[in-house]
Amino acid sequence: MKNFRYITNVNKDLKVKPITKILIANRGEIACRVMRTAKSKGVKTVAVYSEADKNSLHVSMADESYLIGPAAAKESYLCGNKIIDVAKRSGAQAIHPGYGFLSENSDFADLCEREGIIFIGPPSDAIKAMGSKSASKDIMIKAGVPTIPGYHGEDQSMNVLKSEAAKIGYPVLIKAVMGGGGKGMRIVEKEEDLEDAVESSKREAIASFGDSRVLVEKYLVHPRHVEIQVFADRHGNCVHLFERDCSVQRRHQKIIEEAPAPHLSEELRKKMGDAAVAAAKAVGYVGAGTVEFILSADNTFFFMEMNTRLQVEHPITEMITKQDLVEWQLKVAESQTLPLEQEQLKIHGHSFEARIYAENPDSDFLPGTGKLAHLSTPTPSETLRVETGVRQGDEVSVYYDPMIAKLVVWDQDREKALRYLRNALDEYHIIGLNTNISFLKRLSTHPSFMAGEVETGFIPIHRDSLMAPQAPMSDDSLALAATSLLLKEINQQQSKEDPNSPWSSLGGFRVNHNLKKQVKFNQKDNKIVVDVEFVGGVNGKQNFNVTLNNGKVVEVLDAKLNQNNQTISAHVNGRFYNNIKSVIVKDTLTIFNDGQQYQLDIPQDIKPKGGDGVLGSLVSPMPGKITKVMVKVGDSVKKGQPILLMEAMKMEHTIRSPIDGKVESLPYNVNEIVEDKKTLAVIV
Repeated sequence: MKNFRYITNVNKDLKVKPITKILIANRGEIACRVMRTAKSKGVKTVAVYSEADKNSLHVSMADESYLIGPAAAKESYLCGNKIIDVAKRSGAQAIHPGYGFLSENSDFADLCEREGIIFIGPPSDAIKAMGSKSASKDIMIKAGVPTIPGYHGEDQSMNVLKSEAAKIGYPVLIKAVMGGGGKGMRIVEKEEDLEDAVESSKREAIASFGDSRVLVEKYLVHPRHVEIQVFADRHGNCVHLFERDCSVQRRHQKIIEEAPAPHLSEELRKKMGDAAVAAAKAVGYVGAGTVEFILSADNTFFFMEMNTRLQVEHPITEMITKQDLVEWQLKVAESQTLPLEQEQLKIHGHSFEARIYAENPDSDFLPGTGKLAHLSTPTPSETLRVETGVRQGDEVSVYYDPMIAKLVVWDQDREKALRYLRNALDEYHIIGLNTNISFLKRLSTHPSFMAGEVETGFIPIHRDSLMAPQAPMSDDSLALAATSLLLKEINQQQSKEDPNSPWSSLGGFRVNHNLKKQVKFNQKDNKIVVDVEFVGGVNGKQNFNVTLNNGKVVEVLDAKLNQNNQTISAHVNGRFYNNIKSVIVKDTLTIFNDGQQYQLDIPQDIKPKGGDGVLGSLVSPMPGKITKVMVKVGDSVKKGQPILLMEAMKMEHTIRSPIDGKVESLPYNVNEIVEDKKTLAVIV
């Protein structure tokens, strides 16, 4: 690195310019996160919002809020001119872009500068240099930062890409030249799969970043994804705040992160930190950035990319360094020097971040949408953070990323922090849509993860154990569910509320008589019949004998509902269960017990019918747009064969045939918008 001339943005005559009002050009949890620090420092906040977000948490948190357009991001959050206009109208001196949207848009950074508004991020030249994966690799090579062997040339013809992939050697990784977040990324194991992978990558890249160019890299087997947080000011200072391990991913997107990285020596930590600082200096960096490395099994590491913004996972760095990175951003934007020098920064303990997503892990992590009908979280503290932008009753929209929250914990060492994370996940309860919480619990208790044996292929390697079916409902849980249902009825009858509720059909159950009641549940395809006998009680606590459908009789003693009838406490089979969550939403009872979530449908005389699909049909899993149709009506297809491609939740989804057969109908064409649960194709 000796002979490399670093780009500098040093200005010796800089004067500190206090910022008193900022606009956050983002939404959701990151907008809320920035607002919390700003408010704590006495800085006024301005929110922008789309029509879909008019009732969102970030809108209500801000001192001022302005509508900037329809739900689609390209008509609202990606409209730089609209955001600049709001900044001027509101008197905001600076714009914080958050992450995603315009955060790594050099044109927007330039626009802010031209309009005399501070962009809380790096100079546009640095964004341009690091925004192109191919250009950034050239810069890193010149700066002496190790890079992965690959092709990142301008010739994008298929013949050239095939030739370069052959030179590199399979497996190779196809990546979009612009952007990140796993968009446009494809692993190719053999040459015959390259063309389809490149075309798919280009479609996703153009949809996400407006640029279809790709690069080809050597795909390293069993690598780890380790990134370094860097920070620089306009006075020539640049430091790193240590590393984060983000190896465990699905769909090439992070799902759980930790800091510091497990099994990383101090020597390697210093080498990677020094390389990250060199990378930042090479582009004249200013502000918060993250240099991402691939770490091989033999501890050699290679530059992957630099994200020129605050990362989603920044809270775990804050936890182990005891620093507020948003506060650092504000100081740098005011032309202050960095709060600390490198030798003053120390690692304290260990931190994990688990991303709570609306998605279905059992369906290849298919993103979902819907209403958060019930939401309760672990109690936040200095060692536990719930970073979120939603509340109970809010909708997870098809228009934006399906992340619900980030659960962040800290403790003195990795073992304690991981135990803390597991306990916190047990207390995170969501009803109304599919989430990955149960999957995160299995992941955090997996022996290999507990041992710190992580790599980017962790989920595929351990898929069988991570995707294991849910354990059968225990006798105790079923007895508690049936008892809680009866107690809810008792309380409701006593308060004379809603006679048309799901449990009103159970009849006049009175606690002054020994009565037997039959409770019926449906659990997926299983019909459950439970007999509940009231046998007495005092001081508001009731005793029951519950006869399960296997003939076993379970004693439920001193049963009582608490917390607005949403939890039950009772002695069951010699064990005391304290405040077990039991919630009814519409005609479904959900009970959370022993780290499991069980849903029990309460049968009704009239049940609504499901989607509009017919036998042999493929039904849209969510709203989206058809991007490619691979077959024609009359074609013969095999089970698993791709039928069409659908773009939804910023990702491309392949819809495959469930059977061998012939295509009878294809109701939708390319570029048509499809609603949820609509028939996409019929195979007979």
